[in-house]
Amino acid sequence: MSIERSIMAFAGLMVLLSLVLTAYVHHNFLWLTAFVGANLLQSAFTGFCPAAMVLRKLGVKSEAEIAKQS
Repeated sequence: MSIERSIMAFAGLMVLLSLVLTAYVHHNFLWLTAFVGANLLQSAFTGFCPAAMVLRKLGVKSEAEIAKQS
């Protein structure tokens, strides 16, 4: 799985997790959903994504790197 797809999967997981936590634990977990959305929005404009940096250090390759290997 590429970094790009991993980030989308991670963001989706975090949104779903925050909604479950909001429903069953406390309504303030909606702030986690807002944080994830804000981070996705800023990364779309700036290209800076902390999750991508972590995934790259874990060895996940970008789609371009995967295509180059094929």
